[in-house]
Amino acid sequence: MTHLLRSPMPLSAFALPKRLVVSFPLAQLLHRHTTPKPFCSRMSATPSTSLTHSISLPTQLGQPVQVLAAPGLSDSEFRAAIESSLFRQWLKNLECENGILANGYMTLTQVLIQGVDMFGKRIGFLKFKADIIDKGTGKKVPGIVFARGPAVTVLILLESEGTTYAVLTEQVRVPTGRVVLELPAGMLDDDKGDFVGTAVEEEIGIQLKLEDMVDLTAFLDPSTGFKVFPSPGGCDEELGLFLYRGRVDNNIITQLEGKETGCVKHGELIKVRVVPYEKLWHTTSDAKALMAIAIYEMAKKEGLLPQ
Repeated sequence: MTHLLRSPMPLSAFALPKRLVVSFPLAQLLHRHTTPKPFCSRMSATPSTSLTHSISLPTQLGQPVQVLAAPGLSDSEFRAAIESSLFRQWLKNLECENGILANGYMTLTQVLIQGVDMFGKRIGFLKFKADIIDKGTGKKVPGIVFARGPAVTVLILLESEGTTYAVLTEQVRVPTGRVVLELPAGMLDDDKGDFVGTAVEEEIGIQLKLEDMVDLTAFLDPSTGFKVFPSPGGCDEELGLFLYRGRVDNNIITQLEGKETGCVKHGELIKVRVVPYEKLWHTTSDAKALMAIAIYEMAKKEGLLPQ
């Protein structure tokens, strides 16, 4: 699946709408094996103003889960946390086919909501601690969770004059203390499965359509949920990896290299970088890029990629 982009052509010709929305196909992929299961809940406050919430899960009836607010968390933040798609999806994951609570060997007793970061009117990041007990040993399993939800990333390969290039972004990543060379990526908007435009339009400026991309994670075994988890020891983030292949004139490669992009009002300091694909695997420390390369190369070896 290769698409010819001819020059001369200004970069504005590659611009996406301010918000790139991917509806049904991507949403369907994101929610495989996550059929909602009902649970009952009740919220209350003690005289000391500490906030509590009670949840009854289908897999452990008669054993309600107590959800508590850490000191300093406001009532509105606590309510937003327990009603958020991030928290609801985590509860669903616990009870899915491969979920921690599915076989009855473990039980969830308590959740402490520790922190909330709002992205406008919705929760962007959620921090909490879950007490999950192994019934066989009576011991708690590690349960600190940084929830940020699903995201997608795109391996963009552009062929020009016999050389294949990968298009990446160079960004300030404060958690690492470094500037990181990585694949363009975007978070998904709540539980609607919409692809947020920062993944491509604000970071790269190249027009990409879902029908022109290959879902690399669709080649994984169904037991994986068709997702990869970059840091499952502490974060719930699940990634969908996509591939885009195109052919461009060399002047497009030249125009892309070093292009400054990003959403300035959100403090994004981004530069586009173009790297020969054959050098990508030892040029970047980005886990998204290395995972995409691995699946792409194996799918190519197995003859799974469309021509």
